[in-house]
Amino acid sequence: MKTFFRLVLQALILVVVALISAVTTMRLAIHGREVAVPDLIGKAPQEANRIAELEGFQFEVERQYYSPNVPEGRILSQLPPPNTRVRRGWEIRVAKSLGPQRVVIPDVVGESERAAEINILRRGLDLGSVASIDLADVSVNQVVAQSPPASASSISAPKISLLTAKSAPPQAFVMPSFVGQTVSVASIALKNAGFLPGTITPVNPAAASPPSLQPSAPAPPASPTSIIVAQNPAAGSKVLDGSIVNFEVR
Repeated sequence: MKTFFRLVLQALILVVVALISAVTTMRLAIHGREVAVPDLIGKAPQEANRIAELEGFQFEVERQYYSPNVPEGRILSQLPPPNTRVRRGWEIRVAKSLGPQRVVIPDVVGESERAAEINILRRGLDLGSVASIDLADVSVNQVVAQSPPASASSISAPKISLLTAKSAPPQAFVMPSFVGQTVSVASIALKNAGFLPGTITPVNPAAASPPSLQPSAPAPPASPTSIIVAQNPAAGSKVLDGSIVNFEVR
């Protein structure tokens, strides 16, 4: 029995040693391919690119920012940070310094989006994001706000984001019933509600009667006192402002 337990214990020890060896080998294999990220801050982009490639990294200038401390054209920041250990072949993304802010932020509020963009680019700035908002009393594509505001100082990025106006969507209504009303009364109601009168078709009262051998007389022409017997769109349907409404009258 003692011999059996001794053999089991030896087997367990061998398994533990094998697992530790495997884990150690894996860690050495993984970390063996890791290298420290070089410090590129303060260097010119050409020099930083050369250093990154020699160390086995990819290099990309991703953004530009104003900086009162880092000279213009030098690397302002990087990601991953210096001395971070990463796999060889990792991409280092950097931001380049534009030096201290020297450009005056223009006032483009009230201009069209196109005119504002030209004004921004002409000053050496970049157009940032452009958002729109529904405004009924402002011209479409007119700039109603900007960020940063005009003449702002100590800004970080040379970008101006705009908020422009877009036309408000037409209002939706539920079509009322005009059946039983006169044409004149319905026309006034349509005009006040923002609808447009369409065709007014007279209907012969004899059309609803059983057909006879004699041809029926033509329907009398519509007049302001004609009574509405049908409408299109029908009452209760959803319609937009400015919709055309057609009537059948007697």
